[in-house]
Amino acid sequence: MLKLIAAPVSDAWSRWWGFGYGDELVASTILIIAAMFSIFWLVWIFLSKDTHPPLPPGPRSLPLVGNLLSLDPELHSYFATLAKTYGPISRIWLGKRVGIVITSPALAREVLKLNDTTFSNRDVPVAGMELTYGGNDIVWSPYGDQWRMLRKICVHEMLSNKTLDSVYSLRRKEIRNTVNYFYRRVGSPVNLGEQMFLTVLNVITGMMWGGTVKEEDRASLGAEFRQVVTEMTGYLGMPNLSDFYPGLARFDLQGVKKNMKLLAKKFDVIFETMIDQRRKMGGDENSDFLQFLLQLKDDTDSKTPFTMAHLKALLMDMVVGGTETTSNTVEFALAEMMNKPEILKKAQQELETVVGKDNIVEESHINKLPYLYAIMKEVLRLHPTLPLLIPRCPSESCVIGGYMVPKGARMFINAWAIHRDPTIWENPLEFRPERFLDSKWDYNGNDFNYLPFGSGRRICAGLAMAERMFMFLLASLVHSFDWELGPGEKHDLSEKFGIVLKKKVALIAIPTPRFSSPTMYD
Repeated sequence: MLKLIAAPVSDAWSRWWGFGYGDELVASTILIIAAMFSIFWLVWIFLSKDTHPPLPPGPRSLPLVGNLLSLDPELHSYFATLAKTYGPISRIWLGKRVGIVITSPALAREVLKLNDTTFSNRDVPVAGMELTYGGNDIVWSPYGDQWRMLRKICVHEMLSNKTLDSVYSLRRKEIRNTVNYFYRRVGSPVNLGEQMFLTVLNVITGMMWGGTVKEEDRASLGAEFRQVVTEMTGYLGMPNLSDFYPGLARFDLQGVKKNMKLLAKKFDVIFETMIDQRRKMGGDENSDFLQFLLQLKDDTDSKTPFTMAHLKALLMDMVVGGTETTSNTVEFALAEMMNKPEILKKAQQELETVVGKDNIVEESHINKLPYLYAIMKEVLRLHPTLPLLIPRCPSESCVIGGYMVPKGARMFINAWAIHRDPTIWENPLEFRPERFLDSKWDYNGNDFNYLPFGSGRRICAGLAMAERMFMFLLASLVHSFDWELGPGEKHDLSEKFGIVLKKKVALIAIPTPRFSSPTMYD
């Protein structure tokens, strides 16, 4: 058969190259070699396609701008919609940068566990660099010796269970102050979110340098500080042209860098004042975090230098990262409970059994409140604090879900969508704490169906602190008071997207005392 094909072709080749009929064997050999080369070339092309998978599917993009013009401000729900069309891994173009969106537990596991080292860097936005003194904090610092040093300081020194136990009296004092504040406004509408924010802020600043907001300034400064932090987290989650087109960064076309610098300066002035005061006091009689950090900075034996930029960046992490996250979650929890009074009543009954009807909640009661724990887990499922976690940035190109994820891409893990996946969760849009009573689910990063604090090396360093503050605050609020909406208010559980998720409409509620004796509110 090969001869039948090769004979006429070799005749043609012979005439083309000037061969005689006696050279037909040479012509046939050349033809066979050429055919084999072609086959090898086609096989190589086929195999090279296999070793270089395509980018994930995604919406069509425009030249230069990519998909920026079609992005919905509510990114968490927009990305969830993309998944319905393009699958659990999809691609969008953020100008010249590619963004990869993960919307399934299996692929989240590939990123956060199987390829955790590759994805251990964060994609630092311009706003993040400005906020954290050049990315010198635990959130944005690149994976390496510096990050390990900062995480060790946070997890083993500042936020360990032993340290948190030592400042229990501070948490108790601030929560009792908050309960007293609400008692003196019984029958009047109060902004729950603002007061939760100020309570957490007072605990954090008290732990850091012993300073808290004075009682007479509570209402005004609660709103002011919260507004500053809200604007900061807003800029952190805002699509910024400077991030997508580095050549335009020096022009700061959206004013993100300029505005973030102004906001950060407000806290930097406080930091400078506290540092200056602590330096003047000297000695080791102060056991707060600031004193510890200053001593660490002055330790010249450290292998990895701990600088003033690191010190201030960690203080900023505590203020910005610890306040709005916890206060927003408590606000969502109470709003969901008020929307379903039977859940609120069941939580109050549990507290009466464990704490006592006319007794004050102590932190020692918390581990005996399984239903309240279930409420916490359910609100973190339905309204995860960081709906897209914090974007990762692969240090090298790799394959996820059969698709290529290029080095330097912005990787989004849509925890919000995973937590509402009907193939995982029964009636996922319903607030139902009972689903967590069997203790099947935990938030320690081992179950990729449920990721409120992330997973892997860069799981949230403040998990223990957040858990204690949330449980102690919510238990105190629902045990001390009944709650109802203010006049003309309607239940509104809608969300507003940001790097930190918040209620779109503030919870304005009226407290009614549950204790029989007024002295219980002192």
